[in-house]
Amino acid sequence: MPKVVHAPCRVLILAAVKLAVPTETIPGERRVALVPEVVARLAPTGVEVAVQSGAGTAAGFPDAAYRDKGATVASLADALQGADLVAKVQPPTPEEVASWPEGVSMVGFLQPGTHSATVEALAARRATVYSLDLLPRISRAQSMDALSSQATVSGYRAVLDAAELLPKFFPLLMTAAGTVPPAKVLVIGAGVAGLQAIATARRLGAQVRAYDVRAAAKEEVESLGATFVELPLETQEGSGGYAREQSEDFLARQRELLGREVAASDVLITTAAIPGRKAPVIVTRAMIEQMEPGAAVVDMAADGGGNCEPTEAGRDVVVGEGVVVRGMSNPPSSMPAHASFLYARNIANFLGLIVSDGNLSPDFDDEVVAGTCVVRAGEVVNAAAREALGLPPLPAATPAPTAPAAPAGNDQEKPQ
Repeated sequence: MPKVVHAPCRVLILAAVKLAVPTETIPGERRVALVPEVVARLAPTGVEVAVQSGAGTAAGFPDAAYRDKGATVASLADALQGADLVAKVQPPTPEEVASWPEGVSMVGFLQPGTHSATVEALAARRATVYSLDLLPRISRAQSMDALSSQATVSGYRAVLDAAELLPKFFPLLMTAAGTVPPAKVLVIGAGVAGLQAIATARRLGAQVRAYDVRAAAKEEVESLGATFVELPLETQEGSGGYAREQSEDFLARQRELLGREVAASDVLITTAAIPGRKAPVIVTRAMIEQMEPGAAVVDMAADGGGNCEPTEAGRDVVVGEGVVVRGMSNPPSSMPAHASFLYARNIANFLGLIVSDGNLSPDFDDEVVAGTCVVRAGEVVNAAAREALGLPPLPAATPAPTAPAAPAGNDQEKPQ
């Protein structure tokens, strides 16, 4: 009987999705939506990447690195020509959207409640838009959680900024000239950014205390070797591990009780940013004036108005007897290489839900796909975006995805 030889099975992908990666246009933004390593990962899935020349330069990824991994590097017009998808970090401007192909899909941060003109422009292009800041907080979506990945970068960077500003050592030092006590660091907010700040400050040898409105954060804080500050206030635990939005009465009482903790600290780091909304003011000018001369305050929520009353985004403000308040503006952009690397991984994992065998095939019955979708084939389907545009709510038969509750952080990740 003749021997039968079975040839190895090969999967042939005939179709291909063209993904365009433009240069970010927001002033000061150094990140890029895809990095070369992720370009190589996408090729077997049927995604062809076209990168605008220079898009990754500010993050440390030259054009040659993209070419080496199989991407096409071209002008913006050529990268966009025939594109099925556009990957972005920051929300595009209406002027950018005007040059995009009609019917294109987009993945990135959009913050639809505060970018109505962009949402309107995308709807006019009959686009389908997925905003990662609306990602449902469920276990299987953790690998796509771009808010958390960028918060990790922000928390680390905030401590480096504080160490730069503080005219003291962070660690305990025992020298022949005498003993230098460790710096006392207070972190307000124990979500992903806060936990990363705690871990980094501990690595630098500081004595760290942390506060969060959620009682459940205590275990996370203590697992990193910090002390949890407990105030006699009602816990503000919301859904999905978030804090619920606090009333002004609660915030006033919180400020009163936190005053003593702030005054006793060499460094204060605040992290309570709410995507698409104004950040809550937790620390007043009077509280900061009680800190010792030379103390440092780093406000990571500056782009949302700040958690500290004197905060100005992108500036250092001197308060009282020499306390410096730094308003961090777009902190992930200050570490663009790893911020882009993590963000690109989030994008690639999300594409696994909407691209199959080289075709765009999103399943809108999937809660992750539906939850992130802001515009679908030109129709605005996100509730916050519709409200901002003055559109009536969608019929009950096709409920609109809504943004998650206001976060004080995310407990799904812990620094290593």
